[in-house]
Amino acid sequence: MRIVSSPPARRKHRVLIPAMQPGGLHASSRCAKRRGRRPERGDTAEAGAIANVPSSTSALHIERNEIMAGTVERKLSELEITLPTPASPVANYIPFVRSGALIFVSGQICLDAAGKVVAKGKLGAGVSVEDGQKAARACATNLLAQLKAAVGDLDKVARVVRLGGFINSDPSFLEGPKVMNGASDLMVAVFGDKGRHSRTTVGVAVLPGDAAVEVDGVFEVT
Repeated sequence: MRIVSSPPARRKHRVLIPAMQPGGLHASSRCAKRRGRRPERGDTAEAGAIANVPSSTSALHIERNEIMAGTVERKLSELEITLPTPASPVANYIPFVRSGALIFVSGQICLDAAGKVVAKGKLGAGVSVEDGQKAARACATNLLAQLKAAVGDLDKVARVVRLGGFINSDPSFLEGPKVMNGASDLMVAVFGDKGRHSRTTVGVAVLPGDAAVEVDGVFEVT
């Protein structure tokens, strides 16, 4: 009688993948160092490949930041506006104060980039509405220069909260709100819906340097 033996059962082998250790090396590579043996290329090749591939979340975060950075600066460039060096105070006050998320910017008269007054005199008595609007726009540009000095990046502006306009006016001049639109329109052009704000416009007898317009502002920042 022939006795036929069955083939031995195959043993299942477990494959252990070395765990990654801080610093980008596998445990096997660490052990190799401790035993005095230089790690083989195969010990670190996979680790290096893994370490050099950023996660999709990180890559997306970096790309999004690159897209969003400088949005307001690009808009200013499109409008052909270069922010001037912020003007220094001429009396006992500071250019801006931050309280919580709000920045209060002191009144800015209508100086151009060279420090010259854009429009002098009174609205309704030598200064036209159109020139007054240009002066108000210059004031708003100077507000933005002070605001950038305060926060460093105008993309941090969450809202233009309020503008206050002072119009050097003849007593008979009643078009102050139209003049102040020069400042308001610029804020909306630069910040979009975030630039829409509350506002006060007041006619005054005189302004520093006989400037036609002065504007102050309140801004919410992040």
